[in-house]
Amino acid sequence: MVKPDRPPRIILLFRNGFMKKLSPSDFAALREKTRLVLAGRDPADSYGFVNPPIVRGSTVVYPTMEDFLQRKARYSYGTKGNPTIDALEAALNTIEGGAGTVVCPSGLMGCTLPLLATLSAGDHLLMTDSVYRPTRMFCDSMLKRLGIETTYYDPSLGAEIAALFRPNTKAVWTEAPGSQTFEMQDIPAIVAAAHAHGALVMMDNTWATPLYFDSHKFGVDISVQAGTKYYAGHSDVLIGTVSARTPELYRTIRDAWEALGVIIAPEDAFLTLRGIRTMRLRLQEQMPAGIAMAQWLAARPEVARVMHPALPEDPGHALWKRDFTGASSLFGIELKPVAMKAVGAMLDGLSLFGMGASWGGYESLILPFDCRPYRTATTPDFKGPTIRLHIGLEDLDDLKADLEAGFERLRAAA
Repeated sequence: MVKPDRPPRIILLFRNGFMKKLSPSDFAALREKTRLVLAGRDPADSYGFVNPPIVRGSTVVYPTMEDFLQRKARYSYGTKGNPTIDALEAALNTIEGGAGTVVCPSGLMGCTLPLLATLSAGDHLLMTDSVYRPTRMFCDSMLKRLGIETTYYDPSLGAEIAALFRPNTKAVWTEAPGSQTFEMQDIPAIVAAAHAHGALVMMDNTWATPLYFDSHKFGVDISVQAGTKYYAGHSDVLIGTVSARTPELYRTIRDAWEALGVIIAPEDAFLTLRGIRTMRLRLQEQMPAGIAMAQWLAARPEVARVMHPALPEDPGHALWKRDFTGASSLFGIELKPVAMKAVGAMLDGLSLFGMGASWGGYESLILPFDCRPYRTATTPDFKGPTIRLHIGLEDLDDLKADLEAGFERLRAAA
């Protein structure tokens, strides 16, 4: 969340008309709800229509040879961006509060792009053991092939991570809470240790979004979002975002973005912009629903524990309460020991929870997982099956009834 005393470097597409009434400093002083409504749009550029139009195109033509040779145009080619993508990036900057943002065609590319942009052969990367698994797979395959070594570390490490730094350690990757198991990380302590070593800190901040964790404020150099989740919010867009804390780092990310030919469809930019307008409202609705559901599940006799940092009994609650201003509605549970056949009976009969691998949309989702085979720095001590849930915008009592029926099937099949 961008505080009024922290004016974002890039705010709006200020040109003429409606938005010209607001200076950058005036805009930065507006409250969060207002900025989410206004960011990245100027009806004067859209013939008075409220939303930026979808601009499709590859080729840009110039009126004269001199104009072409000197590239005297705002846009030079489709891979360099267009007005719809610019509008989205401008809106994202007001949320992230960094020096600049680029957008990618998936959340995974949002994770891989900054690694490719900042690391070179011979470099060393520290990666949290609770990282999103596809990012781990990228490190173990492509980064390894490029001569970049990855060491996985226990996400519970704070200042102690300094002992893992090598002379060639160039970056630390964080994710709080961690993927699937929801461990919290002491981001300020990790930032202090990394910056003392001259290393960058990168963070997958998708769970909290910048509305609930202002990563750049805490010193994170590169903040990544799987915009597929809460930014877009409707399970119909694949998109990733990468925000850089400093202008120099933004230039590095932007240069890599252009060199790799990364581009998103203008329709996806438009849909993500539309989702951003209601993101705060959706999170305000889903946060208490997620906590209430987590509390309800914690009291169930079939549940051994709930993994949700907003619950006081969670091991990461103190860090969450200290640094975060809210929570999303994604969390995990461990069931008491039971056969997977019984878990299948529970999940297969659910009518309101879809079994899907994504989250962040308006619908509730559920899936089984087992992260133990691919964790290398930690050994999760699960005794029973583990399940991840995302709580959507349905009525909470209806969702509880759906799960209650599922637990009946689980008990019957056990």
